[in-house]
Amino acid sequence: MSARCSLVVNGKSVRISTGDTPLEAALADGMIASSPSLLGQGSGPSPRRAQARSHRSDAIKLPVPRPSLIETLAPLPAPSRPGPVQNRVGTVTQISPLGPHTVEVVVTITRRLAFEPGHQVIATFAGFQPITLSPTLRIDGAAELNELVFHLRLDGTPGGLAAALGESILIDHPVKLKGPVGRGQYRPGGGRLVLVAAETGFAAIWAIARAARYIEPAREIVLLVGARDPLDLYMRPSLDWLRATGVGRIVMVSDRSRQRPPDVRPGPLTAHIASLRSTDVVHVAGDASTVGAVEVLAASAGARCYPMLLDSGT
Repeated sequence: MSARCSLVVNGKSVRISTGDTPLEAALADGMIASSPSLLGQGSGPSPRRAQARSHRSDAIKLPVPRPSLIETLAPLPAPSRPGPVQNRVGTVTQISPLGPHTVEVVVTITRRLAFEPGHQVIATFAGFQPITLSPTLRIDGAAELNELVFHLRLDGTPGGLAAALGESILIDHPVKLKGPVGRGQYRPGGGRLVLVAAETGFAAIWAIARAARYIEPAREIVLLVGARDPLDLYMRPSLDWLRATGVGRIVMVSDRSRQRPPDVRPGPLTAHIASLRSTDVVHVAGDASTVGAVEVLAASAGARCYPMLLDSGT
């Protein structure tokens, strides 16, 4: 069979290859002009004659990138979604003072609780009302997989949980835990990370900051921590570690001027938050007034904000 045949277009005989469409034949002989809307091509003169085709070509197959290249170009993974709320039981294994009004409590659980840095849990110490707490790390960054480290503020309230630490709450005191709860967890990726902690709100912020330094060492971090009494800025060893890993902007604030070191600025904490950007990701943990003020500042700048409100007395 001949590879070519005759076709009459607009009264004119055209020799074409078998397999060409009438439109292609007319274009090849210059009978009509090419159009981007017809063939998906850019403007410009069409070739006088397309290369003859004895058969239609197969579909184009794009090469698959090498696995190593995929790993290099892939974005950072999103934090894993925690499963349903879990229940755990444990006992108090350590009670240590961190400052004049702050204590660290370690609860050892029988089975690991899955959560992200910044998540919270509901802890029920036997004989006391449930309280929402933020699992964190020890000040030096240490923690075991079956340990939950908490920071509690000694507010002097009679009969409260903090006041019972070391008295009715001793080593081996039973604790029930439920979590994770809340939406303040660390999320890799995004713009500048702005972390704001008031009092023991530093527990959640410390967990987020340390995770970010390991997962995203190049991500810019701004950290502000505050306390009513400068002696309650118990987190200095943690801040030293963050500085050593490249966190350049760390601000400490105290409401009271009594015994305030030179590197501690006068409060309130929200007065020292630098101008926020719309691309910032803000995490704030603390009392209702601090959290609310930071939420307003973030909203006015169009920045994402993840609040972590502390229970009264924590």
